[in-house]
Parts: sequence; structure tokens; C-alpha cells
Amino acid sequence: MSVSEEQEHDDRLQVVFCWHMHQPYYKGPEDSDYLLPWVYLHGMKDYADMVAHLEHVPEAKAVVNFAPVLLEQIDDYSDQIEAWLERGTLIRDPLLAALAGPGLPVDVESRKDLISACLRANENRLVRRFKHFSELAALAKHALENEAMIPYLNDQYLIDLLVWYHLAWVGECLRMNDICIRSLQAKGHGYTSDDRRRLMEMIWETLNGLTYRYAALAKRGQVELSMTPYAHPIMPLLIDMNAGREALPSIHMPHLEHYPGGESRARWHVRKGLEVFEKHFGFRPKGCWPSEGGVSEATLKMLEEEGFTWAATGQQVLSNSLMAGGGDSPLPDNWVHTAYSVHEGHLNMYFRDDGLSDLIGFTYGEWHADDAVGDLINHLLNIADACEDNPDAVVSIIMDGENAWEYYPYNGSYFLNAMYKRLAQHPRLRLSTFSEVSARQKNRTPRLSKLVAGSWVYGTFTTWIGDKDKNRAWDMLGEAKKIYDKALASKAFTPEQIRELEKQLAICEGSDWFWWFGDYNPGATVSDFEQLFRSQLTHLFDLLDEPKPAYLSEVFAVGSGDPSLGGVMKKND
Repeated sequence: MSVSEEQEHDDRLQVVFCWHMHQPYYKGPEDSDYLLPWVYLHGMKDYADMVAHLEHVPEAKAVVNFAPVLLEQIDDYSDQIEAWLERGTLIRDPLLAALAGPGLPVDVESRKDLISACLRANENRLVRRFKHFSELAALAKHALENEAMIPYLNDQYLIDLLVWYHLAWVGECLRMNDICIRSLQAKGHGYTSDDRRRLMEMIWETLNGLTYRYAALAKRGQVELSMTPYAHPIMPLLIDMNAGREALPSIHMPHLEHYPGGESRARWHVRKGLEVFEKHFGFRPKGCWPSEGGVSEATLKMLEEEGFTWAATGQQVLSNSLMAGGGDSPLPDNWVHTAYSVHEGHLNMYFRDDGLSDLIGFTYGEWHADDAVGDLINHLLNIADACEDNPDAVVSIIMDGENAWEYYPYNGSYFLNAMYKRLAQHPRLRLSTFSEVSARQKNRTPRLSKLVAGSWVYGTFTTWIGDKDKNRAWDMLGEAKKIYDKALASKAFTPEQIRELEKQLAICEGSDWFWWFGDYNPGATVSDFEQLFRSQLTHLFDLLDEPKPAYLSEVFAVGSGDPSLGGVMKKND
């Protein structure tokens, strides 16, 4: 990337927002239903809003990182809705299929499940905001507490509840500008099959246009698109399980000493991710947010070998690495606001400013938007003052592109719009991308003599390994991989079967299973992911035509916790 003379002499503090767009693989084995609806719901709310805010402020810039399994699921939903609109083909998502109609479940248990699903939304921001939805939700809660009521809730009630649930999940930019949405909201109740179809058409148009809109922003240089390895695995642990000990030597590890063939599996995820990314956007990305910012020296070496020029991770990884490389020496001034490379590698590493990222994720949602943006700017100006002597200083604000906004009024619309506008116009701050920062680097990138393996969460891997339930899942996965290797060596699978097996194994290797295992997480969510993990492993054995271990029919993880924001995000305290 070339740097203009004007950019070369631009001494404003560089600020990079990196929004990570990710959802786990929610679809059951083969052609079964989606077990959770978060891909299409976040698609119509958050992924649509995030691109719209950038479209509305053309002078703003950001990095948008996509997990390839999310891209594939968005495509699948778009294709399924299109097939329903054109031919009436059944949609394989119970909630979306119920909205589409024309029929509704008739048995009490299915209607109960449907009512429960329509309550899975933020009470303050998505339910109480709308009078009609709030009234419907209150009746739904009462019915679930008194199940004898459920048979008396007629189809029109369920239709209105379904429509309002989906209206509440509509992105704010679309809500303000789409006549269809505004008219459906104004109607309030008594929705018809035509109303439901109009809503389905809007959902299809939104999902179908997402990647095109992000690609258009990338083409004009406003957005840098980057990727995560295919199914969102924790690469350092696949490559070498002992990476889990580097930041925390006392961690309790699984019986599994190493993941069989882990290095080749990690490389498969990288290459498959590149294939999917290029299919969607037409080019190969320069940057990678490794799943959960999980890095190790071996991981960075692999990413550089596969053509990446930058990667990013968490602030605590850098702290641990600087302390390991410099003994007991104090950390240098503004140590986190600098790009680094490791050993003699050429890959630029960027590190999340935990304080600023967590302010957006956990604090500003309760503030007035102008006050929140003003506070963010004040923090950035303090950093700019402290970094005056470093022309390469960069503040990396890295966080989920979807989960925080549910806790903001109006889906964060006022905050995001004000933030982009004020930062883009600020005389001392420059919105940029990681590739631009690398290209205009004036000084030689400082080097780390050692990188301590870790993630963006606490600088360790304890969110994915170390707990007894997480460790049990690793042992189950490791045993499945050993049987997988033996089966591939002894049986004659067709190339198509091998591709299917590789993908199914990749789904089982995803990080999200391990994130949710542990009794500190909410019981219902742990149960969802525990069942889905066992069903995916079971399907892997079916594809291998190998007997399934008995433990795959037994629950091994439960939860009883009540973490902040339901556990979808973690705060670095």
C-alpha cells in the first residue's frame, strides 16, 4: 500500500477500530435445523448497522474482521429465505420458519419453545422500548410460569409475538429509513401473512446484501477486511497444548498431552479460511485476528508463512512478553500503543487497548452518547500527548462487532454515529487501518525477544482450557481426532467424503464450545453448547463409520452462573 506525501507528514495519533464479526457454527449435523438463531438476528441488526454507520460517514475508517463460518452461515440463511420466497421451501431454523409461516406449531411443547425463544432479547433495550412487544412479552412470561395458559394463546397472539420479536431485532439504521418496518411497527398488532412475508423479504434483502456492502467499502479504501481461521479454533493449543502453560504454568491441563496432527489442522483452518474469504470478497486479506487473539510464536510463524502481514491480540499478551524478555525491568512508556514484531519475523503485531475497548463494551452503553464520545476523545488526546515523540504510535480498539450494542439505547446508533463523525474530523486524531499504519511506519518496528503465548482474555487460555469441563471436552476431541486419523489411514474415502470429514472435524475444533463450558456460565447457554458439541462429535463418528463412544450420550457440562452481559463478552479487569 503506497503512502501519499500528505499522509507521510501527518502527525496525528493513529486510531484503529477493529470490529470482529463472529458467530459459532449453530447448525446441527448435515441438513438439520439451526439450533440457535443468532446468525440471522445479528445479521439484520448489528452487521447491517455496522456497515451502515461507515457508509454514512465516508471519511471514517475501520478494520472489519470476519470469521469464515459466519460468512458461510449468512449465505446459507440468505439462500434458504430466497428458496422459501420463491418456492415455499421449508426454512431450517424453527424461529424463522415460524415467522415465515403459514402454519404454526400445534403441540403445547413446541408452542412453549417458540414463546421462550421470543423472550431471548435484552429486556431494557429490545423489549421495553416497544409498547406492543412489552405487553406481548409480559403475557408470554406469565404463560410460561403458568403452563396451563399456553393452549389458550391463539395463533394470532403467536404471530404478533413473532413479528414484534423480529421487529425489535431490526437494525436501527434500517428502522429509521425503511417504510416497511415503520409501517409494521405502526400497525402494532393483528399481523397477516402478507405482513410476515414483507418482513421476510426485508430480512432476505438485508442478509443478501451484507458482504457486497462491506466489499464496496473495502474497494474504496474505507474499510480493511481481515479474517479469522476457518472455524475459529484456538490455534496455539492445536499446534502445541503446552502453549497453555506459558502464561500460567500452574494451569490444570487435560489428560490429552498434545492434539494429534495439530499443526497441520491449524494450517488447514488458515488455508480454508483464506479460500472462503477470497470467495466472498475477491481478494486475500493482509491481516488476521487469530481466534480470540490466541497467539504463540508458532502461530505467528504460520500466519507469516501463509502471507499475512499483520495480526493482533490482547494487551496482556504484550505485557507478559515484555516482562519475559526484559526480566524485572519496568514496562516502557506507552508500551501498548506501538506495533511490534517477534524475533526476526516481518509480521506486524498490534495489541488491544483493553481500557478503551472495555469502556465501549461495558460502560458507555449507560452514558449519553455525546458524553461517551467526549470521554473517549479525552482518553485518546491524553495518549496523543504522551506519544508525541513516537510518530508510529497507534491505539488499537478491538472488540466484538455485535454483542455490545444490545446494551446501548437504539443499538448504539447515536454513539457510533457521533464517534465516527467526531473522530474523523478531529485535528489530532486519525482513523486508520492496520495495513495503513504498517505502510506509513517511519521507524523500525521494535522487536520482542520472546512472545508469551496467550489470548486477549487475561493474556492466558483459561477461558478455553484448565476447567474440568473444558478439559473433558479437549479429551473427547483428542480421542475423536485419533480415531479420525486411523480411519483415514485405513479406509477408502472419496475426495468428497474427505472434504466433508475435514469440515466436520473443523466444526468440532471451534473455540466456542470451550468458551461456554464451565459452571460460571449461564445454565441454559451451557446446555445449548454442550448438546451441540456432543451432536457434532457424534456426527463425526457417523461420517467415519466408527462406533460412537457411550459418553457422547451423557451430559458432561452444566452451568449455574450469571456473568456480566450473559457471558458473551469478558472484561479485562
